[in-house]
Amino acid sequence: MVPFLLCLATPAFAQVSTQDVPIPAAAARGVFAQAQSICDADDGLLWGASLCGPIMLVDPKTRRIVASQADAEGVLRELDGVFVGQLPQEATAANTAVEWSGTRWTQMLWPLPEGDGKRGTLIAHEMFHRLQPDLPIAEAKGGENPHLDTLEGRYLLQLEWRALAKALQAGTRAARQAAIADALAFRAERYRLFPDAMTDEAALETNEGLAEYTGVMLGSPTQDARLQTALHDLETHVGDPSFVRSFAYATGPAYGMLLDQFDPGWRKRLGNETRDLGTRLRDATRFKDAAGVTPLTAAAARYDGAALRETETAREEKRLAQLQRNRARFVEGPVLKLDLIHMRIQFNPSNLQPLDGIGTVYPTLRVTDDWGTLEVEDGAVMSSDWKVVILAAPDASEPSRGPGWKLALNPGWTLAPGVRSGDYVLKGPGSRGKERSPTR
Repeated sequence: MVPFLLCLATPAFAQVSTQDVPIPAAAARGVFAQAQSICDADDGLLWGASLCGPIMLVDPKTRRIVASQADAEGVLRELDGVFVGQLPQEATAANTAVEWSGTRWTQMLWPLPEGDGKRGTLIAHEMFHRLQPDLPIAEAKGGENPHLDTLEGRYLLQLEWRALAKALQAGTRAARQAAIADALAFRAERYRLFPDAMTDEAALETNEGLAEYTGVMLGSPTQDARLQTALHDLETHVGDPSFVRSFAYATGPAYGMLLDQFDPGWRKRLGNETRDLGTRLRDATRFKDAAGVTPLTAAAARYDGAALRETETAREEKRLAQLQRNRARFVEGPVLKLDLIHMRIQFNPSNLQPLDGIGTVYPTLRVTDDWGTLEVEDGAVMSSDWKVVILAAPDASEPSRGPGWKLALNPGWTLAPGVRSGDYVLKGPGSRGKERSPTR
């Protein structure tokens, strides 16, 4: 799921032939049938509402669409039992929920994962995102989680993941509770060290954590398959370059399944307040002070903490060097600032790098806005308030390109000199034509 998506409608286009459609109609019908099967099996039980709704499959290379039904504005054309069309350049193509052509869609990129289990998890995950605004779930603010790119933040999170895996696999209730106590202790220590951690983590767990929990619960046909998928989520995300926007894909299913055991009605109370899933499980298991349940040193030793700290210490040295390079590129050196007005954005949530006091570095990024389209292949900074994108400044001879990025501006928009020598800002209809207050 990608935040802050606004997709625009597109005009009608010419009839499309079978040869023009890169997504086979038969394969698409198979996806739609699997989605319907997931909906029918759930019958609204998990969230009190059906996940069924319009589905759009998009080929990211050609931007061709194969959909399960017609759109409200009649852009798509029926062909071989599906509906086909072309996604406009200004619309975002991602695994997400989108508003496009008068219809709210579950959008998924082609090809989908192989295997019914993996594919079912993705389908249910993204169908949840389409339904999510209609559910009585408190809106969560924040979610940048810069602390999860630090040595202590990463170390404590991975210890928590290991304890959650142990809890899920425990053979007795007592063993499960002991492992949960360890997981909650690691989380409590992280919250003690980083005052904003609880709010930030709750925001992403409410969004991606609940979506992935839904994917695991409804995309897998048996309880054992759900357990294996949840364990896979805890294991596979260890390899993510960064945890700041991906950690909840691992914690969401684990905490959700444990809450199902200790507090079966937890989903019905999500709308009351925004709390992280760990706090909900702490209350359900009556661990009043998770950090004091067991000494952290002893708990860490149970999960090979010494070897993990050694690995994370080596990574921290590389992170600090990269942070210095990023500050040189996006803070100290000349930059281009693009104000965001009606942003639509695509990015990889597993490789983001916080930039202290400024925002987050996105190694790859695609942004469309009123002013045009930005393609980034080698780094850009999204400000912490999501109002500005910061790029290394272009060469004066070719302002539409810079180190690792290219910009296509719509008519009426130009780049103008910024306050500092070498800086540029965006200028156009309705813009202020001047630089925002410095964020350095």
